Amino acid sequence: MNWPKSATKSWWSSHENLRVIGVLLLGQLVSLFTALIGLTSSLIAKQGVDAPLTQSMFAYASLALIYGSILLYRQQKPLVSWYWYLLLALADVHGTYLITQAYQYTTITSITLLYCCTIPWAIILTWFFLGTRYSLWQLSGAALCVLGLSVIVFSDTGSGGGGSKFILGDVLVILATLFYGISNVGVEFCAKKKDRVEVLCMIGVFGFLVTIVEASVIELKTLESVKWSSDIVFCFAGFVVSSFMFYTTTPFVLKLGGATMFNLSSLTTNLWAVVFQVFIYHGKVSWLYFLSFAIIVVGLIIYSTIGKGSLLASVTTDENENTKYQVLIDESTASANESSYD
Repeated sequence: MNWPKSATKSWWSSHENLRVIGVLLLGQLVSLFTALIGLTSSLIAKQGVDAPLTQSMFAYASLALIYGSILLYRQQKPLVSWYWYLLLALADVHGTYLITQAYQYTTITSITLLYCCTIPWAIILTWFFLGTRYSLWQLSGAALCVLGLSVIVFSDTGSGGGGSKFILGDVLVILATLFYGISNVGVEFCAKKKDRVEVLCMIGVFGFLVTIVEASVIELKTLESVKWSSDIVFCFAGFVVSSFMFYTTTPFVLKLGGATMFNLSSLTTNLWAVVFQVFIYHGKVSWLYFLSFAIIVVGLIIYSTIGKGSLLASVTTDENENTKYQVLIDESTASANESSYD
């Protein structure tokens, strides 16, 4: 039975829209888990525990245990050399550590604004190392997301607390975003070209090894002085579960949407933190937060859908390996390219 071309085209359009919606929802799920990580970290800090490396160590251990068991069951040989995973783990560990240390020197407002540096880092790294190309609409959508975050930043100016060495704190944040960019692009490549379970397992293994070595040097005295209680253990457990879910969902967003889409989605983390502030701490929220969320969502939609179906193109690219572009080209150009390949 031959279906009309218009019906087939309509079905593919609907299929593409469902894919885009799925990626947007996954991105917000990652953002929610990021906010939960921040919430549990703040609760741990309120208990008088300053041990970010130790916190991360348990999170990496959970990844190594769960996904390592799956990998052993498969009896699968590694698809990527171990030293690449070591580099990814180093970047991931030190990105988190530098962000944590930056809070001691600069303001929350500066950290929030400078965290946007992950977006240009992701664009630059994916452009040169993965061959990703971005349309003008995608870049405009990314800029709109940053604008939406700026609304939050300016609404918080003067109320976010401060640090003692602003320049040092800002430099730490910029370095942290570079590490995050390297980690995200590396995971994107491995998730698209290799095996997601192996990526999570190896990041867990090498992340655990890096953090246990550094924590034994930096945080040993701090841990010895901690008076452990059920509340601290509960907060640590919440941090580990949130981190595990964050790392589990991250490769899906990176595979379907790319590192840039992942970092753009993460801009709404502060908005999820506001939700926690309202329902847990019964705080008051400025209307600018809702305006910011609306602007960021519009920017994500522009990045994801306008420019001839960018997300669908990225998936088709990895399945067929016929092009490295993230945006779909016109049907006529596509036909010409296919004929040239033949």
